[in-house]
Amino acid sequence: MTLFKLTLSVLTIAALLGLAGCGSSDQDDLQLWMAEQRNATKPRVVRLPDPTKFSPQPYTQDGTVEPFSMQKLTQALKRDSTQATSNAALIATELARRKEPLESSPLDTVSMVGSLIKAGQPVALVRVDRLLYQVRVGDYLGLNYGRITKVSETDLSLREIVQDAAGEWIERTATLQLQEVSK
Repeated sequence: MTLFKLTLSVLTIAALLGLAGCGSSDQDDLQLWMAEQRNATKPRVVRLPDPTKFSPQPYTQDGTVEPFSMQKLTQALKRDSTQATSNAALIATELARRKEPLESSPLDTVSMVGSLIKAGQPVALVRVDRLLYQVRVGDYLGLNYGRITKVSETDLSLREIVQDAAGEWIERTATLQLQEVSK
């Protein structure tokens, strides 16, 4: 134990001597320079301009409809309801019919792997979850009420009904390209 105490006391003395070497001999110059710089610097404050007085202007468009009147609101609501009616008719037929099996898969999981002519009509071969399906013009495909409008040797086109950013139902076209199988 005495060797341990001796080693501990030697280390303690060495640490104290090391800390004593970090004294403030150079800090006096630094403190003096900082005080000189602080006294030499004069703050410059720019005066803010006085606020301008607000003077309200009267509404002078007497011949037009005021933007916040009931008449303007009624016009806007009528316009929105006629658009909603036309958009509802677009989706109403899709909601009334029975869904086909390929409408449960997203379009990005469906791939076209071939095409053929069957009974004089073009038929596309599509793969969904490792199963092959034959689809024709008029069949439905994908989650967005996609109806096949054209089948060719290299692709098939669909008409989808989707909601835009404003919540309105619109038609858009989508295409599936023939996929080459990589081995």
